[in-house]
Amino acid sequence: MVRVATAQYPVDFLEGWNHYVDKISAWVKEAASEGAQIAVFPEYASMELVSLFAEEVRQDLSFQMSEMQRLLDDYLALHRELARQYGVYVIGGSYPVRLLDGSYRNRAYVFSPQGRVDFQEKILMTRFESELWLISYGDQLKVFETPFGAFGINICYDSEFPLLARRQVEAGANLIIAPSCTDTPYGYNRVKIGCQARALENQCYVAHAVLVGDAPWSIAIEENCGRAAVYTPVDVGFSEDGIEAIGEWNAPCWVYANVDLARSEEVRVRGEVLNFRDWSNQAVAANAEIERVNLGTP
Repeated sequence: MVRVATAQYPVDFLEGWNHYVDKISAWVKEAASEGAQIAVFPEYASMELVSLFAEEVRQDLSFQMSEMQRLLDDYLALHRELARQYGVYVIGGSYPVRLLDGSYRNRAYVFSPQGRVDFQEKILMTRFESELWLISYGDQLKVFETPFGAFGINICYDSEFPLLARRQVEAGANLIIAPSCTDTPYGYNRVKIGCQARALENQCYVAHAVLVGDAPWSIAIEENCGRAAVYTPVDVGFSEDGIEAIGEWNAPCWVYANVDLARSEEVRVRGEVLNFRDWSNQAVAANAEIERVNLGTP
């Protein structure tokens, strides 16, 4: 059993670096005080750091992406220390990281209580990211092993494509973590539906974190909405609607759920349906030639 905290994390205009330290520290402390062993922050939560820069930086997306690199080491050190201090696996708010070739990747960093730091890069970019932010596609999927079981990360848009989570689940993940940043209910619901579909077809858990609140000073994360949640297989022994826990719309908070990852293995063998097992049965029809049937015209 593992207790997961997934954030409805509010964007703030920061008064200084210490304001950010105090804010993140308070959030991790609260999650740990409620017994959380995994704490998930949403996609692009790190972008509130742009509020520390001058107006000309805040109004230039390329400039702010470049300036963000100056804060990366401090960001990593802070989250690493908080994971160690509170004994929690922390998935930090994703960060646009510049590579040696000058390109950017959207990375969700994972911090372990033992001091280990790794990351999952976003694989698929939305139009906004690829056309305006010029963020490059990631090219590697990872599965993170913990004493509680293994998890994979699908960052926002990635959760809307079934083959990514499928690869991670086949590699041993029984929990998919989906940090997201969506500016409209349409975007939020696309990710929500994707998360529930991944839980259904893989008979696994999915933890969805969201960014909330308005940031009129930002041209990147000016509007944010959603509800954090933990989704489950839809089968006997789980919630009838596949929702283990879900927050109130746009309210800053942690959403908590106790997750028994071993139950994913059990439901894949004894469930009313066996979605995970039957995945490969799609292949025959999916690869067959399509027959077009003319039913006539009026």
